[in-house]
Amino acid sequence: MSSSNQITPNLQMRALSNYEELNIIGTGAYGTVYRARDLNNPGNIVALKKVRVALTDDGVPMSTLREISLLKQLDASKHPNIVKLLEVCQLLEREGQLVLFLVFEHLEQDLSDLIERLPKSGMPPITIQRLSRELLTGVDFLHSHRIIHRDLKPQNLLISSQGHLKIADFGLAKSYDFEMRLTSVVVTLWYRAPEVLLGQPYNSMVDIWSAACIIAEMFTRKPLFPGSSEANQLDKIFELTGRPSAQQWPREISLSRDHFPNRPPKQPRDLCPNLCEYSNDLLSKMLSFDHRCRPSALSSLDHEYFHQEPL
Repeated sequence: MSSSNQITPNLQMRALSNYEELNIIGTGAYGTVYRARDLNNPGNIVALKKVRVALTDDGVPMSTLREISLLKQLDASKHPNIVKLLEVCQLLEREGQLVLFLVFEHLEQDLSDLIERLPKSGMPPITIQRLSRELLTGVDFLHSHRIIHRDLKPQNLLISSQGHLKIADFGLAKSYDFEMRLTSVVVTLWYRAPEVLLGQPYNSMVDIWSAACIIAEMFTRKPLFPGSSEANQLDKIFELTGRPSAQQWPREISLSRDHFPNRPPKQPRDLCPNLCEYSNDLLSKMLSFDHRCRPSALSSLDHEYFHQEPL
């Protein structure tokens, strides 16, 4: 039996006709997300993520089935910092493509919206600490299930009506082995780890880098490394980390180390003056150029920053 025949009973898919599309929330390279109404429960608004899947001779690729199964497995844990996947709908289209709609809970606001609407006084330190803890707790949950998100950014962090953070948009998420070389088309430029920009093998530590950039942004209300190109992004990163040594520079890439000025390393506080001693220390570790020196999400949660009353 082909995969396409197996997918419906295994994943218990409902028909898309159960939902009424209201408007587009966002569009990207990996799918379109719609705000929609559940017609079986008209007061319930959901987020529909549309994903196109190229069918093989055997039907739906096993990799797609594994990814959907993984999402369903994650949802069974009902983690408070992961957006809920409610169900999966399928719609067969022509030209050898299957369209899947992933139905997620809908939250009206994301972290980007929250930061944009902050008063000049900024976000209260106690709120930054709590949201940072919730972010790292969600990342730890993903990593403990061998999933790298790979596209952490404020727009993918939803804020509930109670003010709690939930990680969303697993369009780029992949289960991982510890060292791998995946496509470089991952992570919005400003939150992209240096090893990805340099085309090197990477692991779950790319999410730690992105999380650190997001935490810094909550303090300053602006992106930490707002690069305009991959080379410019690296240049902004080296303003903090210092230019890598000749030994650290990858040999097999065309971009020359000499393209960048020689800079000494700085502290995150040099770029974000309102960091406290503890948040500065945590971010300095999370933003290590060498990914092997970054702490895991679980280790980060044990940092002194999360064990003191923020000033």
